[in-house]
Amino acid sequence: MGTDQAAASTNRLVTVTLDPNTITSINPDEVHEWRIAIYDLLENNSFRPARVRAEGPYALHVSIIGNSIVLDVRHPETFQPIAAHYLSLTPFRRLIRDYFRIRDAYYEAIRSAQPFQIETVDMARRGLHNEAAELLRTRLENKIIIDLNTARRLFTLICAVQPYASRIDEATSALPAVLFVCSMNSVRSPIAAALARQAFPGRVIARSVGVNGGKADQFVHEVMEEVGIDMSVHTPHILDELVANRFDLVITLSEDAPEAVARKGLEAGAIEHWSVADPSLVEGNRDLVLSAYRDLRDSLRRRVGARLEPLVSGGSQSP
Repeated sequence: MGTDQAAASTNRLVTVTLDPNTITSINPDEVHEWRIAIYDLLENNSFRPARVRAEGPYALHVSIIGNSIVLDVRHPETFQPIAAHYLSLTPFRRLIRDYFRIRDAYYEAIRSAQPFQIETVDMARRGLHNEAAELLRTRLENKIIIDLNTARRLFTLICAVQPYASRIDEATSALPAVLFVCSMNSVRSPIAAALARQAFPGRVIARSVGVNGGKADQFVHEVMEEVGIDMSVHTPHILDELVANRFDLVITLSEDAPEAVARKGLEAGAIEHWSVADPSLVEGNRDLVLSAYRDLRDSLRRRVGARLEPLVSGGSQSP
């Protein structure tokens, strides 16, 4: 493999995930738009963080904090942090508005306009994308190095998630905050947190972490897709990455989690332990393993719903 080929295989994104705590939607059309934007970005990109020694390829975790898009670059296998950059949305407001105006005009032209009108709108669309891409590259200078086509696709993803995101400022929110903790943040705790957000949309802040770092689990993606939850956007996190230190309720889901939570010294209205089996330890054929994951999902769904209902309704943290 030549030098250019080697660089192309390492200086690129292979995974893009969205933070389910700050970018949320239950509208399937919106989620579909996010998926298409992510697919297009991953299909062809040139991407590397500046001023770091880490070698690619890379994973990108996207969240929205206040008026900024957070571009969190991580290792694609271990999800260990490499670099994180805050990108203010303010300089992009006009371009984002124009993006949707021109997009709607393009769709309308496809349905009813003459070919020359479609071409005119398409030229305006390409011009907008180029302007936004150049601005994006300028704002990320000395932070993230991307080519023009990657910048165009990244801007499309930003447009896709930004207007529809249900953003909660956790620092000032009065919503109850719940933390689920397991060993690797790959199976039990992310499933529980996702089910909590689905059961109580916009009514609870549900986060999940692991004692140690883990990897994304394909069986989790599969069984959660069956109940309408996209877990491909999940990035494993560890306790030490937590910024928040105060939770109304902390629920541990693995044997090593209670001690780790105690060492972390979290402030919590209540801390309790749920003894649940880890389906990733089940041996057997694919159907047997999937059955174990479904059993976990369904038992957690019932338990999460029953446990959080009084908390979300303004009751006590006590079960």
